[in-house]
Amino acid sequence: MAVKRVLTIAGSDSGGGAGIQADLKTITVLGGFGMSVITALTAQNTLGVQGIHEVPEDFVEKQFDSVATDIGIDAAKTGMLATSRILKVVAKKISEYKIDKLVVDPVMVAKGGAPLIKKEAQESLIKELLPLAYIITPNIPEAEVLSEIKISSVDNMKKSAKIIYGLGAKNVVVKGGHLTGDAVDVLYDGKNFHEFTSERIDTEDTHGTGCTYSAAIATGLAQGMSVFEAVKRAKEYITTVIRFSLRIGGGHGPTNHFAPILRESERCVCIEALATALQRLKDEKCGNIIPEVQSNFGYALPYARSADDVAAIPGRIIRIGEDARTLCDPAFGVSHHITSIILTAMRYDGDYRSAMNIRFSEDIVKICGELAYDIGSFDRSDEPEEIKAKEGSSLEWGTDSVLSRQDTIPDIIFDRGDMGKEPMIRVLGKTPADVAGKVLSISKRLK
Repeated sequence: MAVKRVLTIAGSDSGGGAGIQADLKTITVLGGFGMSVITALTAQNTLGVQGIHEVPEDFVEKQFDSVATDIGIDAAKTGMLATSRILKVVAKKISEYKIDKLVVDPVMVAKGGAPLIKKEAQESLIKELLPLAYIITPNIPEAEVLSEIKISSVDNMKKSAKIIYGLGAKNVVVKGGHLTGDAVDVLYDGKNFHEFTSERIDTEDTHGTGCTYSAAIATGLAQGMSVFEAVKRAKEYITTVIRFSLRIGGGHGPTNHFAPILRESERCVCIEALATALQRLKDEKCGNIIPEVQSNFGYALPYARSADDVAAIPGRIIRIGEDARTLCDPAFGVSHHITSIILTAMRYDGDYRSAMNIRFSEDIVKICGELAYDIGSFDRSDEPEEIKAKEGSSLEWGTDSVLSRQDTIPDIIFDRGDMGKEPMIRVLGKTPADVAGKVLSISKRLK
């Protein structure tokens, strides 16, 4: 299938975090071909905007004509349209080239509430552009201006969306980023409401999120997605790029537009590193450290948050004589126990992304001391009853109880077991190679 062509009609952000720069990155990552009509040049960085140079209307027209008459447009989005004159030119060209899949990001109000366009331009946006919009994507301050109501809840967002729909837009997405709690966006299609909810990510590095979101929706529409599907994917995309936002500059940094691609490549790196370390364990015959319940060996993606972000061994590592064997290759989301240990360690130090459990004996603890490993331990008898009653919580509690008492991540965490619980040693490290090296050092001293 031919690549879909997506046009961004917006201002240029010299800092690279918003405007056409954010749009083109988003369109590219999501599989579209990005093109641009630049309406203004800005001198800006993470600290703010130092200057704006408006592009003459005739040159905005010339850019539009160049793209539309040669390359063609499957969908478009608008961003910064600072003047009434520019708005009217853009509206004329959208009608002339019959662009029906148009996403309007009404850049009207800054995050702090300050107006970004004059009253005259706001009126032109409502009169000239909004009726052409297939989807409009106001944030709460913008939705308040358009609907002329105060928004403090999801119910208010729905009421506002209905009013904005009445102004001519075919679909309305009111973004709830300015409220508290989970980040809820509301889509209204004239008949039904749909809510898209994600966790609120604690970061100040959110420059360009509105541009990115609307560009993602436009790309989905160009690719033949329904409105619901396009908004859903855009919501997932914006959540990911915010989660892995970049600490660049001295102010509000940008989102990480390439995070989904980098994340996928990291999964391959993660699996390969774990498989290489696992093969080393097999080659050096370390069956003597495999416990009765068998071992597992895990490696997490950077910034891992759930079991789906941690690779481990399906079916575990088993002992056959002196050998350590596995039945399957490493995969993500297959081990609750080792995942719990790794994710808990990463809360204290995100570099410690790997762990393996090995059998407990007093001799092994002694060997760990001789190897000058940093050793921590917990007593299962201290485990609160409510933790014991909650399936799968013991290891998180035990690991946390050790790490909360230490300034650094230990090499070894062990416990001596309890009723129905086999004593166990966990070996922690930054990488699978690091963990495998420690495990093999212990194994060789046991022989």
